[in-house]
Amino acid sequence: MRPAETCNAVDGHEVPVPHFGIVLTMNDWRTLAARVEAAGVRFGIAPHIRFAGQPGEQATMFFRDPSGNALEFKAFADDAMLFATGEKENAV
Repeated sequence: MRPAETCNAVDGHEVPVPHFGIVLTMNDWRTLAARVEAAGVRFGIAPHIRFAGQPGEQATMFFRDPSGNALEFKAFADDAMLFATGEKENAV
């Protein structure tokens, strides 16, 4: 069964929904991005930095596995931003 082809607009890209994701360290993400590009994998969203200069800045890339499932690999400039909501974290 092929997954549905649905997307949500995020930061100027059409992000596939649903998708499976993993968060890597920035160094591991860069290494993986270079290996995947060198292998000639077709990206749904090529490796890039999303939300540059903003809280939650992250590196991300999307491609599909052989069964057609959308996969996201990302890394954060600041790992503390992983679950940040944009609201002050210490608000009373």
